[in-house]
Amino acid sequence: MGILKKMGVLEDLIEKAGGCAVVDGGLSTQLEKHGAQFNDALWSAVCLIQDPDLIKRVHLEYLEAGADILITSSYQASLPGFQSKGLSIEEGELLLKKSVEMAVQARDKFWDAKKIVSGHSYNRALVAASIGSYGAYLADGSEYSGCYGPSVDLDKLKDFHRRRLQVLVEACPDLLAFETIPNKLEAQALVELLEEENIQIPSWICFSSVDGENAPSGESFKECLDIINSSNKISAVGINCAPPHFVQGLVQKFKELTGKLIVVYPNSGEVWDGRAKRWLPSKCFDDEKFKLFATRWRDAGAKLIGGCCRTTPSSIRVISKVLKENSGP
Repeated sequence: MGILKKMGVLEDLIEKAGGCAVVDGGLSTQLEKHGAQFNDALWSAVCLIQDPDLIKRVHLEYLEAGADILITSSYQASLPGFQSKGLSIEEGELLLKKSVEMAVQARDKFWDAKKIVSGHSYNRALVAASIGSYGAYLADGSEYSGCYGPSVDLDKLKDFHRRRLQVLVEACPDLLAFETIPNKLEAQALVELLEEENIQIPSWICFSSVDGENAPSGESFKECLDIINSSNKISAVGINCAPPHFVQGLVQKFKELTGKLIVVYPNSGEVWDGRAKRWLPSKCFDDEKFKLFATRWRDAGAKLIGGCCRTTPSSIRVISKVLKENSGP
């Protein structure tokens, strides 16, 4: 894969953002607010088929809120998933590329309007192509358990991810975001795959966590990060779609375990029932708590901060505002 990107693009953005860049928030949450319905294994990726302009609208809302990084709508978009809906491989590949195109078009439209206005506080955003875990494709909640079963080995995971990775790279995103990785095996598969495909686009790998101490599989983060630390293809590592009250402790733990950039974008604290496919009532963070804790996560060592499920442009606006107000020199 001979598509080259400057490996310092993420570090450059963080510097321009004052030491900590802002990742966007929950895509599906905001799509649902606009009337989209996701009773489907493809989840928010179904909008790539049904209403791509709505995806672009939500990207623009997050940019207006202050996001420095847009994550594409490809988290649960896999070629086997599209095929299960009766689409051809070629149609599935076009939809994967479209997820990047929607984000790039939104970014370019927003930046073209802002860059001619003096005194604005925005940065030219980067587009991160989302690559969900194998468990996200299964749509059975296993991205929060790490239990893929005895038939899933390293080669099967690499085979699952390979073509989707190739197609997304061909679409020329600025970054690759591997999300809600639940176990050491899949982290190993991704590290090996990036090397085998000679990917030159900076990547991050984010794990989920259900106990605030370990990966969902029960494996220690030291085991997982030892694998990631061996790769020069991965620029950042972190946590996404975990409860926000876990984040500060995990940032501190990751700071001890890796020299890579740390990225965190937790959910609101509500609990997702993967089998029933619904959010369970629970104590959650509102915008004021995100405002309070964003600076704590930054001070603990996070360099990229945003939100995941059940967060909104309002959440990202308060995160962006407080980080800019309290940025370093």
